[in-house]
Amino acid sequence: MTEPTEVRPTLSASELSPGARVGAVLFRHRGWLPILFLGIPLVMPGTMSPFRWEVGLALIAIGEVVRLAGVAAAGTVTRRRSRNVQRLVTYGIFAWVRNPLYIGNFLVWMGFVTLSGVLWFLPFAVLLFALEYELIVRYEEGVLESIFGREYLDYKACTPRWIPRPPKGDVARGEYHWGEALRSEISTFLQYAVLLLAFWVKSKVYIQAGATGFIRTF
Repeated sequence: MTEPTEVRPTLSASELSPGARVGAVLFRHRGWLPILFLGIPLVMPGTMSPFRWEVGLALIAIGEVVRLAGVAAAGTVTRRRSRNVQRLVTYGIFAWVRNPLYIGNFLVWMGFVTLSGVLWFLPFAVLLFALEYELIVRYEEGVLESIFGREYLDYKACTPRWIPRPPKGDVARGEYHWGEALRSEISTFLQYAVLLLAFWVKSKVYIQAGATGFIRTF
């Protein structure tokens, strides 16, 4: 008896585009790239005022809420955009915007740059993350187009990529798995904790160094 062969979807033109191919490489390394990127505000001098910490923490909190809403709706497998995706999620926050997880990530990382006090780096951070996520999303959307075809194209035509807007017409309904989402975010929360500790230590080092006249923060 022969084993059934796996039917692979035909790759869409979007997935085969040059931008999507670059995005595929970035996608494979997306977990550690932001950490490497945050090394710049971690080592550069900056004034870490209470107000900047408040703004930064607010951005981190908002970003994580957006992430959790996306994971709770999509599930931990779907969010990885693997070839095992069985359903196209178009309800919840996905009815407002196609890429809520990356919007959440963007807000989180901008929050860390803000609380670092290295504000000259903020516009560079915005541009670099925007470029990285734009390329990754081209790849991911190409994959979804390969798998779901017209269903995804119809969803794409009525739902914005980056700027959320209220959905029009009847809104799809589906299940939310908040417990699963929270469990899957434990490693992310640990990342946040380590980074916050690192920036807190930096603030204490620069305060002490400034008091002794070794470093002048700006």
